[in-house]
Amino acid sequence: MKYTEQEINKLILQGENLTQEFKSDLKSLPDRDLISTIVSLANTDGGSIWLGVEDDGKITGLHKNHLDVNKIPSLVANKTNPSISVSVELFKVKGKSIVRINVPMSRQLVSTSDGLLLRRRLKLDGTPESVPFYPHEFIPRISSLGLIDPSAIIVEGVSANELDPIQRLRIRNAIKKYGGEQSLLALADDEFDGALGLCQEINGIRRPTICGLLLLGNVNLLRIHLPAYEVAFQVLQGTDVKVNEFFRKPLLETFEEIELLFRARVEEEEIQVGLFRVPVPNYDRKAFREAFVNALVHRDFHRLGAVHIKISDDGLSISNPGGFVEGVTLNNLLVADPRSRNPLLADVIKRIGLAERTGRGIDRIYEGMLRYGRPAPDYSMSNEFTVSVQMSNVAADLDFLKMVVEQEDKLGNMPIDTLIILSSFRKHRRLTVSNLVPAIQKHESYVHSALEKLVETGFLEPHGTGRGRTYTLSIRMYQNADQREEYIRQAGFEVIQQEQMVLQYINKHGRIKRADVISLCRLSKDQATRLLKRLVKESKINMHGERRGAFYDFNP
Repeated sequence: MKYTEQEINKLILQGENLTQEFKSDLKSLPDRDLISTIVSLANTDGGSIWLGVEDDGKITGLHKNHLDVNKIPSLVANKTNPSISVSVELFKVKGKSIVRINVPMSRQLVSTSDGLLLRRRLKLDGTPESVPFYPHEFIPRISSLGLIDPSAIIVEGVSANELDPIQRLRIRNAIKKYGGEQSLLALADDEFDGALGLCQEINGIRRPTICGLLLLGNVNLLRIHLPAYEVAFQVLQGTDVKVNEFFRKPLLETFEEIELLFRARVEEEEIQVGLFRVPVPNYDRKAFREAFVNALVHRDFHRLGAVHIKISDDGLSISNPGGFVEGVTLNNLLVADPRSRNPLLADVIKRIGLAERTGRGIDRIYEGMLRYGRPAPDYSMSNEFTVSVQMSNVAADLDFLKMVVEQEDKLGNMPIDTLIILSSFRKHRRLTVSNLVPAIQKHESYVHSALEKLVETGFLEPHGTGRGRTYTLSIRMYQNADQREEYIRQAGFEVIQQEQMVLQYINKHGRIKRADVISLCRLSKDQATRLLKRLVKESKINMHGERRGAFYDFNP
């Protein structure tokens, strides 16, 4: 990719981070240092090395030994195992030559040819460093890439005879209770374990998998063979700790006990919608179940730390050790293909009936918040080591809930995208397609289509055309909530009202700029430009200057 000098300077000004490294070449960077940095990038998220740039971003140029950049890819391929294929780009900046080495993220562990295995991490001050990649970190890394299933690993040294038959009965009861795979109930115990992948026969001895140990083990077996497994339930009131329970019991037993603790803290009121009374809980049970099950199933069992459920004055938070799996980020959480760090465990939980069988449990979590008019679940505290979700316990918006219930009564369940859109309008009132793209995490054409469908069904009203088209909640929505005055304020102004406001502004202040029109009339840039051009054409105002410096006043 070709960069201008300005673009290169902009990239370098970003400084060093997890995917960008600067290397001085004043004294000819040793091959060993270059290769070790490339290996650490490949074993993390990939990235770029700027050779000829100091740590502070100062461009000092390449040493004569590295001016022939075509040699770099072959050097890297020969000095890495398995070989890494990098691309290089030579640039001239401020009269000095520098090279950008682009390193792809590896789908397998890579070392230097000398056997040095490194990965990249951020220090406490936010700067990056390369550190040794230790053996106990291998499985979490390759499992996050989807190359192995840790939950399917056989637990050596434990036979099936040591497992707890009561836990198997608990699983059978859960299948009946939660509507799981009913055909499993007819199987004998050995067949049942085999069908779910809880046990496998190795050299004539039936041994549990990690998944089997989690579901059928006892406290002692779990403590010895899965020391990282732990679940904490806490209730905080201000700085006072009201409940602080830790569990190391088998997974299903833990789930049931924590669900009882949670249910004891669910409070409900009821509202009348038509002929029906609709419960309004402070916490949605289905959203909690999906979030809690996700934390149990997707956690990293090789990383120390408990799954934490915390209820505080701010709401409910659930966190688990292990960041998002490869390919899932905060920016695609709603649309990424379902993936688990522990596929076997995730499959068993779905077959039991505890989790959403479509793999879209995240939708259920969002729905459990948005349909009550509450903020969307917040995953912003997640990082490479932890996934954390916060569910606020703010008061429900009863008018919004009534609208959702009435819609579902007429047309069926409201899609999650629709809930996100309508929830966004509760907060921002007037939005464009581009405003909503980050929230829905889908392409502009899809968002535009979703908005137009809501126009057709009477939820929204459009204003303007083309890329400047904006949307507001329809007058029907405000009438249903008995907020007619709010509609008049938010729906925008007719053209003649917009013109009068612009003319009155000039009369009072002497001049007006396009930015003033955008703020005053709540228009897009294009709509404001068209309004001003029309007034100029009709000789009602004069234009002075060009582009951003342009302003408008009255004809003399």
